[in-house]
Amino acid sequence: MKKILLFNMNIFKQNQLRTMCNKLGIEVVSISKNLYNQKLGFLADISGFKKEPKTYTGAELPSEMLVFSGLNSDDIDTFLAEFKKAGIAPVNLKAVITMYNISWTPKSLYDELLKEHLSMK
Repeated sequence: MKKILLFNMNIFKQNQLRTMCNKLGIEVVSISKNLYNQKLGFLADISGFKKEPKTYTGAELPSEMLVFSGLNSDDIDTFLAEFKKAGIAPVNLKAVITMYNISWTPKSLYDELLKEHLSMK
Protein backbone atom coordinates (compact mmCIF):
# COMPACT_ATOMS: atom_id res chain seq x y z
CA MET A 1 0.00 0.00 0.00
CA LYS A 2 1.37 3.41 -0.99
CA LYS A 3 1.28 5.66 2.02
CA ILE A 4 2.66 8.96 3.24
CA LEU A 5 2.96 9.66 6.95
CA LEU A 6 2.69 13.30 8.02
CA PHE A 7 4.13 14.65 11.26
CA ASN A 8 3.45 18.09 12.77
CA MET A 9 1.77 19.40 9.62
CA ASN A 10 -0.96 22.01 9.68
CA ILE A 11 -4.45 21.03 8.53
CA PHE A 12 -4.36 23.28 5.45
CA LYS A 13 -1.21 21.62 4.11
CA GLN A 14 -2.55 18.17 5.06
CA ASN A 15 -5.66 18.85 2.99
CA GLN A 16 -3.57 20.02 0.02
CA LEU A 17 -1.57 16.79 0.21
CA ARG A 18 -4.69 14.62 0.57
CA THR A 19 -6.22 16.16 -2.55
CA MET A 20 -3.03 15.67 -4.55
CA CYS A 21 -2.33 12.15 -3.25
CA ASN A 22 -5.91 11.03 -3.84
CA LYS A 23 -5.27 11.49 -7.59
CA LEU A 24 -2.02 9.51 -7.30
CA GLY A 25 -3.53 6.61 -5.35
CA ILE A 26 -1.49 7.36 -2.25
CA GLU A 27 -3.00 7.19 1.22
CA VAL A 28 -2.15 10.11 3.52
CA VAL A 29 -1.94 9.42 7.25
CA SER A 30 -1.52 12.24 9.74
CA ILE A 31 0.29 10.90 12.81
CA SER A 32 -0.72 12.46 16.11
CA LYS A 33 1.93 13.31 18.69
CA ASN A 34 0.72 10.69 21.18
CA LEU A 35 1.91 7.98 18.72
CA TYR A 36 5.53 9.18 18.54
CA ASN A 37 6.69 6.22 20.72
CA GLN A 38 5.57 3.81 17.99
CA LYS A 39 7.91 2.33 15.40
CA LEU A 40 7.61 3.61 11.83
CA GLY A 41 6.68 0.09 10.72
CA PHE A 42 3.63 0.13 13.00
CA LEU A 43 2.62 3.65 11.95
CA ALA A 44 2.79 2.61 8.28
CA ASP A 45 0.71 -0.51 9.06
CA ILE A 46 3.48 -2.89 7.98
CA SER A 47 2.90 -6.46 9.14
CA GLY A 48 5.01 -7.71 12.02
CA PHE A 49 4.87 -4.46 14.01
CA LYS A 50 2.81 -4.31 17.17
CA LYS A 51 1.67 -1.24 19.06
CA GLU A 52 4.02 -0.24 21.87
CA PRO A 53 2.19 0.06 25.20
CA LYS A 54 3.64 3.43 26.20
CA THR A 55 2.07 6.69 24.98
CA TYR A 56 4.40 9.51 23.94
CA THR A 57 4.15 12.51 26.27
CA GLY A 58 7.10 14.56 25.04
CA ALA A 59 7.18 17.72 22.97
CA GLU A 60 5.90 18.00 19.41
CA LEU A 61 8.57 17.72 16.70
CA PRO A 62 10.04 21.19 16.11
CA SER A 63 9.05 21.16 12.42
CA GLU A 64 7.08 19.06 9.96
CA MET A 65 8.25 15.77 8.51
CA LEU A 66 6.97 13.55 5.69
CA VAL A 67 7.69 9.81 5.44
CA PHE A 68 7.06 7.61 2.37
CA SER A 69 6.02 3.97 2.74
CA GLY A 70 5.47 1.51 -0.10
CA LEU A 71 6.45 3.94 -2.86
CA ASN A 72 9.16 3.09 -5.37
CA SER A 73 11.51 5.68 -6.84
CA ASP A 74 9.19 6.39 -9.80
CA ASP A 75 6.27 6.93 -7.41
CA ILE A 76 8.36 9.34 -5.34
CA ASP A 77 9.53 11.23 -8.45
CA THR A 78 5.89 11.57 -9.57
CA PHE A 79 4.84 12.70 -6.09
CA LEU A 80 7.60 15.33 -5.92
CA ALA A 81 6.77 16.66 -9.40
CA GLU A 82 3.06 16.93 -8.52
CA PHE A 83 3.93 18.47 -5.14
CA LYS A 84 5.92 21.19 -6.86
CA LYS A 85 3.28 21.70 -9.58
CA ALA A 86 0.58 22.08 -6.90
CA GLY A 87 2.59 24.89 -5.29
CA ILE A 88 2.55 23.26 -1.85
CA ALA A 89 5.06 24.78 0.57
CA PRO A 90 8.23 22.64 0.79
CA VAL A 91 8.80 20.07 3.53
CA ASN A 92 12.49 20.05 4.44
CA LEU A 93 12.53 16.73 6.27
CA LYS A 94 11.50 13.78 4.08
CA ALA A 95 12.41 10.11 4.29
CA VAL A 96 11.53 6.70 2.92
CA ILE A 97 10.88 3.81 5.31
CA THR A 98 13.72 1.33 4.76
CA MET A 99 14.88 -1.86 6.42
CA TYR A 100 17.39 0.35 8.25
CA ASN A 101 14.88 2.77 9.82
CA ILE A 102 11.66 0.72 9.96
CA SER A 103 12.11 0.11 13.71
CA TRP A 104 12.89 3.74 14.54
CA THR A 105 10.46 6.07 16.26
CA PRO A 106 9.43 9.31 14.53
CA LYS A 107 11.64 11.27 16.97
CA SER A 108 14.71 9.15 16.10
CA LEU A 109 14.09 9.64 12.39
CA TYR A 110 13.48 13.35 12.84
CA ASP A 111 16.76 13.80 14.74
CA GLU A 112 18.69 11.94 12.03
CA LEU A 113 17.04 13.87 9.17
CA LEU A 114 17.64 17.18 10.91
CA LYS A 115 21.34 16.33 11.31
CA GLU A 116 21.59 15.46 7.59
CA HIS A 117 19.63 18.57 6.57
CA LEU A 118 21.83 20.88 8.64
CA SER A 119 25.05 19.27 7.36
CA MET A 120 23.95 19.91 3.76
CA LYS A 121 23.40 23.63 4.34
